[in-house]
Amino acid sequence: MERDGGVERTQSPETLTEDDVCVIQDTWRPVYENRENAGVAVLIRFFSNFPLAKQYFDQFRDMQDPEEMKQSIQLKKHALRIMTALNTLVENLRDGDKLNSVFQQMGKSHALKHKVDPVYFKILAGVILEVLLEAFPQCFSPASVQSAWSKLLGVLYWQMNKVYAEVGWESIKNSAK
Repeated sequence: MERDGGVERTQSPETLTEDDVCVIQDTWRPVYENRENAGVAVLIRFFSNFPLAKQYFDQFRDMQDPEEMKQSIQLKKHALRIMTALNTLVENLRDGDKLNSVFQQMGKSHALKHKVDPVYFKILAGVILEVLLEAFPQCFSPASVQSAWSKLLGVLYWQMNKVYAEVGWESIKNSAK
């Protein structure tokens, strides 16, 4: 693993096979049908286990209680944005141009506008997989499903790091100090 301008550069992620794409799209359907609850569960787990991540969110930065977070309209809205972004990725797994466009938009907004440390994409990816396995054991228990989703989330993290490096994340971070 190398660092490129303060951005972690890992080896290229494993490529998704056609079987992986089918597995991801099939297992995603029940999650997306329950997107608000699933997204809120992901964010509550994320913020409970990694409270420093809340520094990027003025609206719920000071919330400690998971019940309070669960009631937050702003948290629900952000949860839905995350689930919608994931849905866009899942729906377009065979469209490299669309995926690249989504990664560019998401990476640039998180780097330039929100100034979110890219390591949080890696952390969030792990939380997403953990919560989906618990909430949808009938879909996510097989090792082949977890492997396919791990590949997808690895691609997401790798792509975010790539965009962060392209926009000069280290110089942006240093100029904010």
